[in-house]
Amino acid sequence: MDAGTAIACTEPEQVQFQHTVLCQTGLPRRRVYSRSFERRSGHMSILLEAGSLFDGMGFVEQPLPYGAIPRLVIVHLSTEAVRTRRRCVEVGESMRQFLTTLGLPTNGGVRGGYTAFRRQMAALAACRLTLGMQEADRAVTVDAKPIKRFEAWLQGNGSQRTLWPGEMELSQEFYDTLAEHAVPLDRRALASLKHSALALDIYTWLAHRLRRVEAARGVKLSWQNLRDQFGQEYRTSKDFKREARRALRLVLAVYPDARVGDVIGGIVLYPSHPPVRSTSVAFASHRPALPSVSKPVDSASCPR
Repeated sequence: MDAGTAIACTEPEQVQFQHTVLCQTGLPRRRVYSRSFERRSGHMSILLEAGSLFDGMGFVEQPLPYGAIPRLVIVHLSTEAVRTRRRCVEVGESMRQFLTTLGLPTNGGVRGGYTAFRRQMAALAACRLTLGMQEADRAVTVDAKPIKRFEAWLQGNGSQRTLWPGEMELSQEFYDTLAEHAVPLDRRALASLKHSALALDIYTWLAHRLRRVEAARGVKLSWQNLRDQFGQEYRTSKDFKREARRALRLVLAVYPDARVGDVIGGIVLYPSHPPVRSTSVAFASHRPALPSVSKPVDSASCPR
């Protein structure tokens, strides 16, 4: 409620960005034991495949990333790429520093603690992401592995060797599509929703979707539609509906301009202002952001 009041009364000081496709089709919210994961929404689809990382002695298979942490990390990397117009993003000299940057607690409050955070970082860096988009009369497939290069310090010794990234380099393909399809988000809203992957997904989806609704009567979506888009990990429609309602209440508290109606069998989306107006984007980034990132000034790789 405090975040919602601040958002309703003041313009954002910091704007963050997420890829359009990831606003429509999110990563897994819970642990997935298979090596691949697919999600589809309308004309957008993603295929996420688990990968491996070299730890100094050999390649180690990583699981698929899931939960709130990878979402916050991708938003941060995307934001820095849009802000600096570079694919190389520094992630700090320590895990504590990066946790602070993401607005996450440094006292072990992240679910699972530092170990879980490190695992999610490694899983995200190793995974391969394929985007599928239907454009007019053609289908487009984009190999958009988010992280091209993962530099890490080896910590520990013997069998206790672990990885911590010093910097990450976005792949050219992901960066190019991000530059064309970046959705501005309010940092304060993301910070308030950081403990719920479902709430983060609903917020970013509404940020992308509501400004595209044109009909004054709105667009109705059934709970089954929403489960197909957001809730394939839930065992039953009843479980998803209960959790989605709870997450939606949190989202609407920090997205005051969102006009969403609760009706029998689903919800109705009405034409709404985006959470970040275009003037706020230009002001908060201190340089032209969305209109000018489609052709990056400097897309060079990180210095070796």
